Amino acid sequence: MTQEILNAITQAAEGAGATRINSVRVTIGELTEIVPDALQFAWEALTPGTLAEGSVLEVVETGGRSICLDCTKEFSHDRFERRCTSCGSYATKVISGDELLIDDIDVDLAEDASDGEAEG
Repeated sequence: MTQEILNAITQAAEGAGATRINSVRVTIGELTEIVPDALQFAWEALTPGTLAEGSVLEVVETGGRSICLDCTKEFSHDRFERRCTSCGSYATKVISGDELLIDDIDVDLAEDASDGEAEG
């Protein structure tokens, strides 16, 4: 998973003419079962020798939210219990918490080298 994130941001950064990736912010839903500490560990192992070497990976976690298909109430839940907290129905649909999003990439651009950082 970490390699795929690194590939995606490297491709985007190179396409924008970046000379360095300073930081990356990702949102990971609890329902993905991705362990943020493992993601951080892999990031530190995979980034040396890339545009992202020395960069900061910021992980934002979101909890699970679903909507009940019977009573239409939205409710929060963990990854193990998706039963509606209002009516008890198991007929539910996840509306958040299963996402993996690259929210932001901060890079240095070649033309901005004398100005410091540029956000891209």
